[in-house]
Amino acid sequence: MRVLLLLLVGMSQALAAQALAPQSTPPPKPAAIDKVGSAKATRGADSLDTHSYADPSSVLSTHIALDLRADFDQKSLEGSAVLSLHVLDPLAGSVALDTRDLEIMKTEVSSDGKHWQAVGHELAARDPILGSKLTVALRKGARFLRVAYRTSPGASGLQWLTPEQTAGKKLPFMFSQSQAINARSWVPCQDSPRIRITYSAVIHTSDNLRAVMSAVNDPKAKRTGTYHFAMPNPIPSYLMAIAIGDLDFQALGKRTGVYAEPSVLSKAAKELEDTEQMVAATEKLYGPYAWGRYDILMLPPSFPYGGMENPRLTFATPTILAGDKSLVSLIAHELAHSWSGNLVTNATWNDVWLNEGFTTYVERRIVEAVYGRRQAEMEAMLGRQTLQHLVDTLPRGDTALWFSMKGRDPDEDTSEIAYEKGALFLRTLEEAYGRKPFDAFLRSYFHRHAFQTVTTSNFLDYFHKYFSENFPKTKELVPIHEWIYSPGIPKGAAVPQSDAFTLVESKMKPWLAGIAAASSIEVKHWSTQEWQHFLQKLPEGLNLMQMKELDTAFHFTNVGNAEIAFLWLQLSIRHGYAPASERLQAYLLGIGRRKLILPLYSELGKTPVGKARALEIYRQARSGYHPITQNSIDQLLGMKP
Repeated sequence: MRVLLLLLVGMSQALAAQALAPQSTPPPKPAAIDKVGSAKATRGADSLDTHSYADPSSVLSTHIALDLRADFDQKSLEGSAVLSLHVLDPLAGSVALDTRDLEIMKTEVSSDGKHWQAVGHELAARDPILGSKLTVALRKGARFLRVAYRTSPGASGLQWLTPEQTAGKKLPFMFSQSQAINARSWVPCQDSPRIRITYSAVIHTSDNLRAVMSAVNDPKAKRTGTYHFAMPNPIPSYLMAIAIGDLDFQALGKRTGVYAEPSVLSKAAKELEDTEQMVAATEKLYGPYAWGRYDILMLPPSFPYGGMENPRLTFATPTILAGDKSLVSLIAHELAHSWSGNLVTNATWNDVWLNEGFTTYVERRIVEAVYGRRQAEMEAMLGRQTLQHLVDTLPRGDTALWFSMKGRDPDEDTSEIAYEKGALFLRTLEEAYGRKPFDAFLRSYFHRHAFQTVTTSNFLDYFHKYFSENFPKTKELVPIHEWIYSPGIPKGAAVPQSDAFTLVESKMKPWLAGIAAASSIEVKHWSTQEWQHFLQKLPEGLNLMQMKELDTAFHFTNVGNAEIAFLWLQLSIRHGYAPASERLQAYLLGIGRRKLILPLYSELGKTPVGKARALEIYRQARSGYHPITQNSIDQLLGMKP
């Protein structure tokens, strides 16, 4: 154990020692590349995290011990955080932490973790993106810092639900969402992905509720009101997570299981029964799973994302419970993060493609291994369509994989470019070098950088080194620098192939030509992905008669699949299809997943009548949305909280 701790501290020191000079433009393009590995990417300069006040080159936190009490009446966590410090600069007289809307009650330091001395602190004015810098004075020899604090009821990283907002309707629920920079709203910390910590926690709550965290959980733990947790692996702060509610557990395999409210548990377990198989398939591709257990927490529908890759405990939206496993690629995605993101982490949010692009690529390899090439290719084709739409509509500079996020909120400005262009880039590399060699590279990359933080430059260095050693006579097969630093989609990008969508389009043609009824379209064995393609390929000029005919034939307005319903409701708004109006309101009131509701509010907001309708619904729905979702829609509709 001592050897492991020394290795982790050494790793943290090495990361902290990287140069931290400001960077607002990408590293310069290397000299002309004749052979793979002949160029050396710029190091250090792109490791500056402009979204954190922390200076890890001066003082580095290595562990956080939490002792918190959940107060559902006040909607707050109150207690203390003890940070273990590694002082790298002997002249450092203070340490800077990230906070957002925290009430700081006391700060103390200690050399041994037993005897404490009160020290002064200063909480700066609140920056609208970064929150408030907390500067705490340090005494000579200080190795521990204890901060007593209380969270705000409106903490951006926490949502407090009343019993009426849960599935069971009897007990309250609370959950966190720390990514991207929301951990600072419930833990005073060095809230940067380039800094990895271990953590422990004691959580106090009502004895009729269960607490779980992104740490070692005991599925057999009795509800006592006090719960102990430990995360022994070093993680970035955005992977700290907590949830408290009426939760039961059901095993899915020897090392996998699902937590959910009792009324949701059996449905969730059935939908997610292939999870153990997914873990095994990923291990076969990219090496051992490093986190012990892989469990899933099924959250209430207000969760703002599809999933969150909190280590050992993925947080997931119930909108994936379609009843036919057609949306479980989301679980494949969050599981893939156990390698790309959690094990090897982007150093800054400028480098987010290293997390999300790799993960989307690995996700589709998992889907292929478990559910077959056909489904994986359909999902890849849908992703390619999304990518093209983004390239056509986003500001040109925002379509590069790497670009500076300085001055921008990563919660608002991270698009699916990182996911889909990143995945397409890796697939293009796979096809250029061959699947077997590329899999070997990824396996090596994950192993070599395990529990480390990397920049885009680090990736380029390792890629060139690996392929120069293994393919010394091979010229560069893909314009790597162009893929990463230039906008758009480079020529020669891989092209996903599937005849399933071609068949869907051929079956649509007779109806679109007016020579056959919609009910004559053969759809009996269509998957969710085929339905998605069908709806996305409908022409803009549909009339209300055609909308009614489609709805009568396929019951889109009342479909239970959240993804299909989303596309239909978007079409309904666009075409003024009134019969879907009631379902639209119910959908927006019942779901808080940003991906599914933000575009609907946006579509409504394109006309004065629609915007009035959007505001009417939003005023009813807002209190049930997560603060992250509230912030997005407030901005979209110009509504002040």
